[in-house]
Amino acid sequence: MRKVNFYLFLLIAAVMLTSTGCKKFLAVDPPYTQDAENFFATQEDYERALTGAYDLLQASFLTVWIGEIASDNSIAGGESVNDSQGLHQIDNMTHGGVNNELRNVLRWNYAGVTRANYILEHQNNIDFVGKDKIIAEARFLRAYYYFELVKFFGDVPLIIDKRIGIEEAIKITRSPKSEVYAQIEEDLTYAASILGTVAAQKGRATKGAALSLLGKAYLYQNKFVEAAATFDQVITSGVYSLYADYGQLFSASNENNSETVFDVEYTGLEGGGYGCLICLEGNAAVGFQGIRQYNGPVYGDGNSYNLPTQALYDAFSPIDPRRGFSILDIDAFIAAQANPADITYAIGAGGHTGFYNNKYIKRQGEIGLPDNDLTSPVNYRVIRYADVLLMAAEAHYKNGNTSYAQQLVNQVRVRAGIQGISVNSIEVIYKERRFELSGEGFRFFDLVRTGQAAQFIDGFQVGKHELFPIPQVEIDLAGGNWSQNPGY
Repeated sequence: MRKVNFYLFLLIAAVMLTSTGCKKFLAVDPPYTQDAENFFATQEDYERALTGAYDLLQASFLTVWIGEIASDNSIAGGESVNDSQGLHQIDNMTHGGVNNELRNVLRWNYAGVTRANYILEHQNNIDFVGKDKIIAEARFLRAYYYFELVKFFGDVPLIIDKRIGIEEAIKITRSPKSEVYAQIEEDLTYAASILGTVAAQKGRATKGAALSLLGKAYLYQNKFVEAAATFDQVITSGVYSLYADYGQLFSASNENNSETVFDVEYTGLEGGGYGCLICLEGNAAVGFQGIRQYNGPVYGDGNSYNLPTQALYDAFSPIDPRRGFSILDIDAFIAAQANPADITYAIGAGGHTGFYNNKYIKRQGEIGLPDNDLTSPVNYRVIRYADVLLMAAEAHYKNGNTSYAQQLVNQVRVRAGIQGISVNSIEVIYKERRFELSGEGFRFFDLVRTGQAAQFIDGFQVGKHELFPIPQVEIDLAGGNWSQNPGY
């Protein structure tokens, strides 16, 4: 979605005490800005506010990194172990309450909640044609941000349809995750009832996106009957289909294809810098996951973050085309070129596996300006139809509908160019999710919700690592009113 460079809406979370002099977190002090209390007076005001609420989707690059690095799919990588130290702690399962990456997950997603709530607080100010769609999109976004928060942290403060003042912020407590999920379900059910099947603008939420995220929320709660029924609405709608060429699914030139249910829109503009990754207009994950000091064809140089493991590479069948499309074996690639001796790259001290994330990696022809480590135009595919089919397969299998689950799994496999299989256990579906979705940020959360994390993740402690710790600084800023997650 098109971004605006001037924000009325401050990038602060509803319960983050980062600005201690204002009555409400979204009050605006500079004299050249419009008074926040009188802002929603025109349709344009609501549209600008919605743009601001979408903008916090930029934080999705952290979901990709942590969802892979915390699992057995990737290592942190980078220049050194001190390069994004928090990612290395997560990689080693040594993370605690002091971790910049986890603090950013909490702050940025609450900032998204705040921007959505700001719209909803003023939803009855005026009437105009199309306002119902704006409110539905705001509720979709609030559900998305709360879903990110609850899957990372479990119980979180639940704030609905309002901004809060400092006094309330230091008194509010964490709400049970069941209440947070109930609000997510309510918001997405409402959004699905209002939104159309075609996005009002490229990158905006649709009925299918709301239903798909609702089905996912049900799946994460083991509500398999509700999940199956919800996913079936997406499948039978006829709106989506598997894109024929798996190898082109993640190219910038092929975004918003028939498989796209919802994605985060990026451009080749910079917007921010290393000191403010949330301010970027480009996809930070792509440049950071590129090949360090690379000089050669096809790819561009990058920072060697989030490197796939040998275990992930070995898990694929050698005849599965998705292995090569998902994982770049850099030495094999170089050896296959006409001039291998002329191609060079460097190895970072943060770890090296010989593999790179081939879905989200810097490629020539997909490079923005001016600092192309920060300006990739490649969209993040938040929900694609293959994921919907596999989630539906899982839900139907759990409900005893194994034959239909097998049909859904094999649609995904045949599209990828590999023959169908017998789905004679739930583990077959779990494995298929890994093969289809590796590198996309889902693996850790899939392992946790299915009870497999301790089996596959070194250092994982049952009863502790299912959730990430609440950042200690946020506990302190909330007056010590938030409890810490068990084990931290």
